[in-house]
Parts: sequence; C-alpha cells; structure tokens
Amino acid sequence: MRRVLLWAPVVVYTAAIFYVSSLSDPPMPEGISDRPLHGLAYVGLAIVVARAVAGGLPRRIGARAATASLLITVAYGASDEIHQMFVAGRSAEWYDLVADAAGALIGVAGCWAWGIISPSHDEL
Repeated sequence: MRRVLLWAPVVVYTAAIFYVSSLSDPPMPEGISDRPLHGLAYVGLAIVVARAVAGGLPRRIGARAATASLLITVAYGASDEIHQMFVAGRSAEWYDLVADAAGALIGVAGCWAWGIISPSHDEL
C-alpha cells in the first residue's frame, strides 16, 4: 500500500501532462513562451518522482536516487515530445525537451538540498 501512495502522485501528474499534451491548442498565458512552463511542469514532476524513488520526503537522497529520478523524469519528457508528434497542431521540439530536462534537474537538486537541510539522515 505504501508503494501505491508513493507512486500515485507520479501517475496523476504524468496523466495531467499527457492530457495537456493531447490538446491541439492548450491554454497558455498571454505573451509567455511555453518553455518556462515546460520547465516548471517538470520541476514538479521531478519532485514527485524523487519522492517516490526515495520512499518519501524529506529524506536525504543519494546519487543513485537522484540519478534515477532525473532519468525517469527526462525519459517521460522525451516520450511526451514523441506523443506530441501525433497530436494535430503540435510537434516535437528539441528545446522543449531541454526545458523539461532543466526543470527535472532543478526539481531533483531541490529535493537533494531539502534532504540536506531536513533533520532526517536516511540516504537512498
């Protein structure tokens, strides 16, 4: 049951990204490029993935958990870009994947930093 509780937010978050990616004309704030939004979305995804991989937060995450979280998040970003190639009015963009990866890196780094400043000393 604990595993379900850890990974359910990841499933919900990826489903939300998939839904927005399925829209031909997703809602966008006026005058803002979609790249910062990609980055922000993947900061959030990286946090819920790191939480699941680490077994909960705040928890100190080591290199293995951080790398796994980063790879999972970036792999989902790549699969999402491929998915967009099949949506009318959308396309796969290399720079979107770079923004996704940058957001993932920021999210994982934030979890790593949070683990350092939290009172817990467990490391994965």
